[in-house]
Amino acid sequence: MQTKCHLSLLIHEQAKKYGDAPVLTFKDFGAEQWKTVSWNHFSLQVKQVSNALLNLGVKTQENIGIFSQNCVHYLYTDFGAYGIRAVSIPFYATSSEQQLQYVVNDAQIRFLFVGEQEQYDKAHRIFALCHSLERIIVFDRSVRISTHDPNALYFDDFLKLGEHLPRQSEVEKLWAEANEEDLCNILYTSGTTGDSKGVMLTYSQYHAALKANDECVDVGEADRVISFLPFTHIFERAWSYLSLSEGAQLIINTYPREIQESMRQTHPTCMSSVPRFWEKVYTGVKERMDNASAMQRKLFLHALAVGKKHNIDYLSRGKRPPLTLKLEYQLLNRTVLSLVRKQLGLENGNIFPTAGATVSPGVEEFVHSVGINMIVGYGLTESLATVSCDHKGQPFTVGSVGRIINGLQVKIGENNEVLLKGPTITKGYYQRESLNASIFDAEGFFRTGDAGYIKNGELFLTDRIKDLYKTSNGKYIAPQMIEALLLVDKYIDQVAVVADERQFVSALVVPEFRLLEDYARDKGIAFNCREDLCANHQIHDMMLDRIHTLVQQLAPYEQIKRITLIAHHFSMENGELTNTLKLRRRVIQANYKEVIEKMYE
Repeated sequence: MQTKCHLSLLIHEQAKKYGDAPVLTFKDFGAEQWKTVSWNHFSLQVKQVSNALLNLGVKTQENIGIFSQNCVHYLYTDFGAYGIRAVSIPFYATSSEQQLQYVVNDAQIRFLFVGEQEQYDKAHRIFALCHSLERIIVFDRSVRISTHDPNALYFDDFLKLGEHLPRQSEVEKLWAEANEEDLCNILYTSGTTGDSKGVMLTYSQYHAALKANDECVDVGEADRVISFLPFTHIFERAWSYLSLSEGAQLIINTYPREIQESMRQTHPTCMSSVPRFWEKVYTGVKERMDNASAMQRKLFLHALAVGKKHNIDYLSRGKRPPLTLKLEYQLLNRTVLSLVRKQLGLENGNIFPTAGATVSPGVEEFVHSVGINMIVGYGLTESLATVSCDHKGQPFTVGSVGRIINGLQVKIGENNEVLLKGPTITKGYYQRESLNASIFDAEGFFRTGDAGYIKNGELFLTDRIKDLYKTSNGKYIAPQMIEALLLVDKYIDQVAVVADERQFVSALVVPEFRLLEDYARDKGIAFNCREDLCANHQIHDMMLDRIHTLVQQLAPYEQIKRITLIAHHFSMENGELTNTLKLRRRVIQANYKEVIEKMYE
């Protein structure tokens, strides 16, 4: 049962309830062994942080920054800040020095908590350029602090400022004064369409979001929830807080590249993720099947078909499967489909919320067919994550983003824009008064920038309005939808669709080079480097044929006519990706201007 209280008190109330039961499973920075922390210890650490922050001189509603990978120190710091009514501002661990400097100055941060060496070095380099910055507190004890840096201290030493809770009476007074309208977080957007903006999130928004999600998402104290996305991401942050409010255990995965190994080691029951994770699983399973014997392949495809019929054709529609189908599914689930889940470490899977981008219907069908309960949803930082999701016990449609959560009003506005109003919606962007005047319509509905429609109580998205391309023939193209179709191909790692003011649709494609190299060797295609592969006509024609197959159900004007294979990945360093790995389309088009023009010669 969910514990409902002010977020500043959540960990302490849960400690009264669960005591020495484990709540956090984690690895120290760079370590191999998993450790656990009890609710009581979690509560004590949070209190120590609150006391230490007061001793540093942190004021009510003052902004502090956290620039780190996921780790236990992150959670201690966040909840410790809430305990003294401070405002926590998270940074992605991959943020550039420019992004860091911009936010520190915009939010006038005095105290910045950092994770590992990379984050410390960046913070140290921008220190002199940020006049508000006074202290850098370092989570990882192995970080080498500059000998010329008197302003940095390790988290262990910071905690000593709160040892024996010298200011606990003040902390408890601040608990009593906690206000639902206090700012809790400021989350800066990743800036796909312009300058980064700080989304203001209050405790009342969290309160409403936790209550609404409790009503429709089936996570509880028996669950082991692994973190995959950064706590900086509103989806992971809100999901983790929901899990903690329900008494679930959190498994903290510090390095995203290790997530699949972490899953196999810890056997989680739940995980929030983005579609790209499941696309990788899908292509990985397909690759293994391609290399299996004919009999194994036939058996797996049959099991998959039965799983689809049982889980999607019947259960997803709220229908009871016939007894013969149920029995056949139980047998194949136990003998075949369970092997896929075991390989992922999901033998005891419960629910797997997925949002952040378009989910390919083929991938969604596959995940449900193998017996993994994907909960597709939609939300924004400005809506404190969830706007809609598949609800427990209710039918769902593959391709939708679920049903609207309780308490939220949705209307479809001009250009089919999804508009939102309710207790989870932000009041605006930090210190952006002129912008705040334009983000709501006359009735107070927030403009999402996403186009969609509602059918039979479910929300369907079509695309980002700002991302829509208009061809020279006047046809509108939704690039995200096309890209989602292509990313299920095992030979495609990244793709950027091009169509704006062009006579036809083209695409920049970054191949999955490991598999492409295997293909080239099988076909006797000589190459010395990735550039050779990308320039090879045989490779190009093979990739284009596969793409034509993937988009054949689209309208003729949406189909991709030409492609260029790119030898290097789109990257954050080149400004082509946001911290959440979304495409910055204008930057990509500028960086590849000559390549794009060649496709239209």
